[in-house]
Amino acid sequence: MTCLQPAVLAAETALDLSPDQRKRVVWRLDGGAGSDDHIRWLLDRNYQVMAKGMSNRRAEALAHQVSRWDPYGDAWLAQVEPPVDYGQPVQAFVKRRLVKGEPYHSYYITTLKLPSKGRLMARYDQRGGAEVEQFRNDKDGLSLAARRKRRLPAQTALILLTDVAHNLLADFRHLALQKTPFQAFGPKRIVRDLLAIPGMLVWNGSQLKSIDLLATHPYAKDLLICLERYCSGD
Repeated sequence: MTCLQPAVLAAETALDLSPDQRKRVVWRLDGGAGSDDHIRWLLDRNYQVMAKGMSNRRAEALAHQVSRWDPYGDAWLAQVEPPVDYGQPVQAFVKRRLVKGEPYHSYYITTLKLPSKGRLMARYDQRGGAEVEQFRNDKDGLSLAARRKRRLPAQTALILLTDVAHNLLADFRHLALQKTPFQAFGPKRIVRDLLAIPGMLVWNGSQLKSIDLLATHPYAKDLLICLERYCSGD
C-alpha cells in the first residue's frame, strides 16, 4: 500500500519515461496494491493497468450481478460494469473459483483491450512473481532464512552474496537445464540434488579441463551433458 507510488516514480526516473512512453507501460498489480486510489493515480500518469481489486466485499457484490460465467481452467470468468468511475475507460471482470468447495470471488480492472476475458486473465497471470520465484525460493533453496549475522554489514553482505547465487543459479537453469530431465528443478533441488553430487574438477592453470562425477549417482550422466552444454555456451 505504501511502496507502490515511490516504486513507480523511481522506475520513471531510472528509465526516463516520457508521458508518451508511459502509455505503453503496463503495471500489473496484485490485490495488495489494487486500491481505487492507486489505479486512478496510475491512470492519471498515463500508464496502462492490469490490477486485481483489493475489496473482497466488492468482489462478492459484483459476482451477484453476473448471469453468465465462462470457464477458464479450474475457474470461471464474467465481465461486469466497472464498480466506480476511474476517470478513464476501463474493463472489469470477476473470477470465481472453488476454495474447499465454496465459491470465492475476486475482481480485476484493466485498460487493456484484448479479444477475450481469458486473454486478459492470462495477461494478469504473467505478472512478476518475485515473492515466489526469488524470495521464497532463496529462503528455502539457499537457506537465507537459516543464516543470520549479528552485525548489519555482515547481514547485508550475506544478502548480496545470496543475490549473486540466485543469479548464477537462474543463469545455470536457463542455459543448462532447459529441455532436460531437470528443467522443472527450482533452486532448492538444483542445490540439493544436482550441485551436491560428489565429483572432481580438473584444471590446467585457469582452464577447466574436465568434470568427473560419481558414476553411481542416478543424476550424474544427465548432469554431465548439462554441464558440457553450460561450459561450452551452447
